Amino acid sequence: MTEITEEDWFIPEKKYEYLDHTADVQLHAWGDTLEEAFEQVATAMFGYMTELEYVEMKEAHDIEAEGHDMLSLLFHFLDELLFLFCAEPNIIARKVKVLEFDKTDFKIKARAFGEPFEIGKHPQGTEVKAITYSNMQVHEKEDKSEVFVIIDI
Repeated sequence: MTEITEEDWFIPEKKYEYLDHTADVQLHAWGDTLEEAFEQVATAMFGYMTELEYVEMKEAHDIEAEGHDMLSLLFHFLDELLFLFCAEPNIIARKVKVLEFDKTDFKIKARAFGEPFEIGKHPQGTEVKAITYSNMQVHEKEDKSEVFVIIDI
């Protein structure tokens, strides 16, 4: 667990949406940078599991992921965060901040701010079973980056 600083309390503007997909849901997130789009898609995943306004940022947990290309990096990034939720003490994050992003070697370090998930305190949304590669997309442009991820629910 990592200490939370004053700057960490800022909640960024929501830049994601949920798109219908047969038997699953597609997360579409965007940002001014690819780092922000990754942060937003992670927040979108947690937001699908519960209503984020009920989640307090009491703890900070660091994760690391790597891949062999940008799609596998996105997959492993979200998979590590999903594992954080699935393993004891079931951390649900209100905010995810990318700390390091290596686009050449496809490595990422991030910090998830949240608390253990509690039935009664956190409204139960939809269970996310897995991250999929199905129709996964990463688009990086000068002024806007977007990611699309289908999650198995």
